[in-house]
Amino acid sequence: MSGKIAVKLAELKIELPKAAAPVANYVPVVLTGNQAFLSGQVTVWNGEIKYQGKLGKEFSVEDGQKAARICGLNIIAQLQAALGDLDRVKRIVRLGVFVNCEANFTDQPKVANGVSDLMVEVFGDAGKHARSAVGVNVLPLNVAVEVDAVVEIA
Repeated sequence: MSGKIAVKLAELKIELPKAAAPVANYVPVVLTGNQAFLSGQVTVWNGEIKYQGKLGKEFSVEDGQKAARICGLNIIAQLQAALGDLDRVKRIVRLGVFVNCEANFTDQPKVANGVSDLMVEVFGDAGKHARSAVGVNVLPLNVAVEVDAVVEIA
């Protein structure tokens, strides 16, 4: 891994996890034209499931932000695996953030800031994106957060 984004990750002391293999009949990244579509990334860190449970019950907003950040690190790891060079990322276009939460939990946007802030840290202005933050009643493996992405690439 070399290039300006690799240098930025090192400066920020950000370690990427190993890009996870899919667990069903899908691929983690589809490259088409100048876009990369990323399947939902969950709170698995190098094979270990983190943050299983619901926001507003087992986890606080701050915990949710940490969980969302892990999802974002997995997105970056998948991009690295698919592109070979993170400098090919021109723009994080859109993030879809799904929050496993109690029915009365309304801080999904605050949870989503965990991944949004990461993208801006790593990619600067190119990390600014459109976003949806949605509360759901359950996610795969009972993880607290899942994030998918659309990315413009060179």
